[in-house]
Amino acid sequence: MANTICFFSLKGGVGVSFLSTNIAVNLSSKGFKTLLIDASLPVIGDSARLMGLFPSKSLCSFFYDIGQDYKSPHLLNEFSDYVLSHSTKLEYIPVILRPEEMAEVSKFDFRPVLEQVFPYYDFVIIDGGHNITPFLAKLFDLTNLVIDVVVPDLLSVYQSKEFLNILSSLYFPISMVKLVINRSESKGSVGVREIKTILPLDVIGRIPSEGKVVGEAINFGVPVVLYEPNAKVSQAIDRVVDRLLKEDSLYGQRKELNELEFPEIVQETSPLVAFWEEYGFESKVESRESVDPVVALKKKVHLKLVERMELRKMDILRIDTERRHELRKKTEQIIAEILDEEIQGFLGDYETRAKLVKEIADEALGFGPLEDLLRDPDITDIMVNNKDQIYIERFGKLQRVEDKKFISNDQVLQVIERIIAPLGRRIDESVPMVDARLPDGSRVNAIIPPLALNGPVLTIRKFGKERYTSDDLIRFNTISEEMAEFLKACILARKNMIISGGTGSGKTTVLNAFSQFIPSHERIITIEDAAELRLHQEHWVRLESRPPNIEGKGEITIRDLFRNTLRMRPDRIIIGECRGVEALDMLQAMNTGHDGSLTTIHANSTHDVVARLDSMILMSGVELPIRAIREMVASAIDIIVHTARLSDGSRRVMQITELTGLESDMMTIKMEDIFIFAQTGVDEKGNVLGEFTATGYIPSFYDEMQRRGIKYSRDAFTPKPVFYEVKKGKR
Repeated sequence: MANTICFFSLKGGVGVSFLSTNIAVNLSSKGFKTLLIDASLPVIGDSARLMGLFPSKSLCSFFYDIGQDYKSPHLLNEFSDYVLSHSTKLEYIPVILRPEEMAEVSKFDFRPVLEQVFPYYDFVIIDGGHNITPFLAKLFDLTNLVIDVVVPDLLSVYQSKEFLNILSSLYFPISMVKLVINRSESKGSVGVREIKTILPLDVIGRIPSEGKVVGEAINFGVPVVLYEPNAKVSQAIDRVVDRLLKEDSLYGQRKELNELEFPEIVQETSPLVAFWEEYGFESKVESRESVDPVVALKKKVHLKLVERMELRKMDILRIDTERRHELRKKTEQIIAEILDEEIQGFLGDYETRAKLVKEIADEALGFGPLEDLLRDPDITDIMVNNKDQIYIERFGKLQRVEDKKFISNDQVLQVIERIIAPLGRRIDESVPMVDARLPDGSRVNAIIPPLALNGPVLTIRKFGKERYTSDDLIRFNTISEEMAEFLKACILARKNMIISGGTGSGKTTVLNAFSQFIPSHERIITIEDAAELRLHQEHWVRLESRPPNIEGKGEITIRDLFRNTLRMRPDRIIIGECRGVEALDMLQAMNTGHDGSLTTIHANSTHDVVARLDSMILMSGVELPIRAIREMVASAIDIIVHTARLSDGSRRVMQITELTGLESDMMTIKMEDIFIFAQTGVDEKGNVLGEFTATGYIPSFYDEMQRRGIKYSRDAFTPKPVFYEVKKGKR
């Protein structure tokens, strides 16, 4: 690849075109095959005028003419038709000829073309002008030396400082930027020492002012190095060229990610290794492992970053937003510097550099590869099986995230600790399981070795940002309009309701949506393990259980909170999820005046809810016969709403069932489906087909609702034809 040098200055009028043109001509005069690209946009043609050339074609027209034919064997011959040759055999091409081409040039993917063209030359000189256009920013990735041109005044110097900040934001190595001071002998100028105090750059040239000679050369359209070779300005330019030819250290080494090699074995530093070795499970030890180059690079950079910034001593999540932003910016700059050190060059692709810097910064300051997943609104669950395996659920479908990995199991453990530390929790060999909640309400479960054999496991159920209403559920085809209106009527009639379903079936979403119909004047108290409910009412008291502290004390269970709730004068009690002994207290409350209560429960069907309640009540330690439990359940619960996640990932309310009492054997609870989702098949794309339909059963409390002024059409209970077809087994 040619040595590619870009001349630039944020301040106009400092001689960027003059220097880049004369240095290109000087190189060409010495026999080096040289290409000069005029990328000084939107200024057009200064370099050409300095050489007395009149171009009729441009790089933009070349890109336009070749289209997508980047691999043409005649590409170099075609390119040669678009360049102008100077008398010194310097080849010249402007990026554009007309201002209107500015919009066109950004559309081209020019990199594959220029990467084939540049090796044909010894030097490629780019006149970058004084505007950082998107085209020029991409050209920086193809350069291995940037020469910042300044004149000795403070305005020019501070503009150069701003230019360095821009390059830093592009993660471009500042070590590849050198300084040339033009008009260095101007009267009243800033000295070189002062310039170097402000700009941390090596000065590779000082070009004196020779206005008369330079002015004549420009007016005649002849480069000054040819017009007056013995002039001081020409000799100074020649000295710069001499350094460019002799000092290889001036040039950075551009590298691609697939070219990196880290053949050495990387040591795994996780404390889990020592744990396994202590108990004699050498087969479980991952003390040494071969890793791919990207992971190896990220590990090396991360370790150096921790040392330089003392990150282990920082409580990052407790830093305020403004300071965290400053810390992030500083961290990214240091990461970019370490990257350049580690690869002994720079990655010649901004997107790759930015991606690497972001991922390492995420791992150092945030939740690592989970950061983007947590921000994606379409992802509902994140599952980390180990450092190499991350799965997500999107639109109800599980899929593996192939392009995201942790750099080590130790890094997974660090992220877990970062999540739970602000909550006063801990996780280690003595406490290897933990439940927690992120600041946005997302639920977190973590389990580590020795219980998890393949490394730390992390599961995150994301907290929905939107408050879905019943209209939303109808729009999503989760429930029919008739079913939604019926549930609204049940809530207004203060019927006790259980919403059942499997994990991720939408139980909490349904509960949230239909709680909006609870009258605003009623006092609502919610009890949860992890706060997920998002009610619309103002008169709402939220309670959350608490796990034991580090000493194993201070636990407050849902059952404790429920008993306290009965002393808080509730109109409605909502338990986020019944999963244990609190079920007995809930049923007793429903039977003693707290009508209209709601809860969710894990179950496979409406009939399975009864068996689950039996088990949970027996867990309470109260010795009750099954008959007494069934009587309590039949008396307390009016409606069970069952939700399910179907094979295509969609969620449906599958059944709305009424509990109507006990059978004659006094052991079996009578249950009648009021509405069901009747599945009729699956289409060629795997989407579930079917309809919501009534069963024809009219609830026993229908007349009661009518007397209380809660209107609901009896016609809504009329079955659709699909119900009879499914019932008869025709589909």
